[in-house]
Amino acid sequence: MKNTDYPMLEVDLKKIFHNGKKVMHMCEENSIEICAVVKGSDSSSKVANTLTKAGCKSIGDSRIEKIAKMKEEGVTAQMLLLRLPMLCEIEEVVRYADISLNSEMDTLLALNKESIKQNKIHKVILMMDLGDLREGFFSKEEILKTALEVEKNMAGLHLYGVGTNLGCYGSIRPSKVNLTELVEISKEIEVLIDRKLEVISGGATSSLPLIMDNEMPKGINHLRVGEGILLSRDLKDVWGYEMKGFENTNFTLKAQVIEIKEKPSYPIGEIFIDAFGNRPQYQDRGMRKRALLAIGKKDIGHHDSLIPKDEGVTIEGSSSDHLIVDITDSIKDINIGDIMEFDMYYQAMLYLASSSSVKKVYIDL
Repeated sequence: MKNTDYPMLEVDLKKIFHNGKKVMHMCEENSIEICAVVKGSDSSSKVANTLTKAGCKSIGDSRIEKIAKMKEEGVTAQMLLLRLPMLCEIEEVVRYADISLNSEMDTLLALNKESIKQNKIHKVILMMDLGDLREGFFSKEEILKTALEVEKNMAGLHLYGVGTNLGCYGSIRPSKVNLTELVEISKEIEVLIDRKLEVISGGATSSLPLIMDNEMPKGINHLRVGEGILLSRDLKDVWGYEMKGFENTNFTLKAQVIEIKEKPSYPIGEIFIDAFGNRPQYQDRGMRKRALLAIGKKDIGHHDSLIPKDEGVTIEGSSSDHLIVDITDSIKDINIGDIMEFDMYYQAMLYLASSSSVKKVYIDL
């Protein structure tokens, strides 16, 4: 059965290209190279090629099977595997990824062995945990010891650099202080191995404010940017940066109305839990005109990650397969079968792009 027309995710490649150029220009002025992270687009080869045309020299993704797919579909940029490799995928990592992030000796030994077997040199970036408590060495002595071991005794690997992740788990804000610590660690490694590291990777989109505030420590020369290019909403709406000239309507959800009814705004009966085991809070606003749309948490994550384009429309909630919106104050007359449009934040983009039930339509360059 072919995918129906709706729900639809419309992806504007022209706007993504524009944001890619803007971010790269900002970073190039600070001697920083960008790895464009495309996992939010479900590793779309169209998006990857668009960002390659915009000047990105490397493309990042967290799944090796997605990197393999992009390579097979003709993406020629250097590929960076963002998630630490699993031991069961070492052969594919060496075959398809040019660079990987690492923090475990056993994994590095396996990568080295496989690289020699495939007659390749695989680049590795050693990750340092600076407090966000996701991946990375927590001991400076351990990362120094590992760096020296890779450099001196692993002929199949090239110690490409060091990096860190901030903000993704522990919500730790990148700062001049914690990224200076990464730069200092890189300098100690360079003394040990008697050469310069090519890459000191100072995080993701959440590190861009340091550039805007002229606070990025000298020595950071690489960032892994996804949301800041694909959506460019977090820095404006969460961080409070103006982001003048950036596009933030690059992904548009189009969903069809399947029911319109006047209903109470407060559920009737004993309130227990919803389908996900949560206890939502409801506000009694009396009888309201509500529309039900054929899209739900299975496709969008949480409904709070959607932004209605229609003035006067508010999102009331969602279940696995339905989105409930209040259209009482809508300036448009909305009927059964109408298509409603939504902008979005990162979570909705990630879910929608990955959903097999959502048709993808690309606006070409």
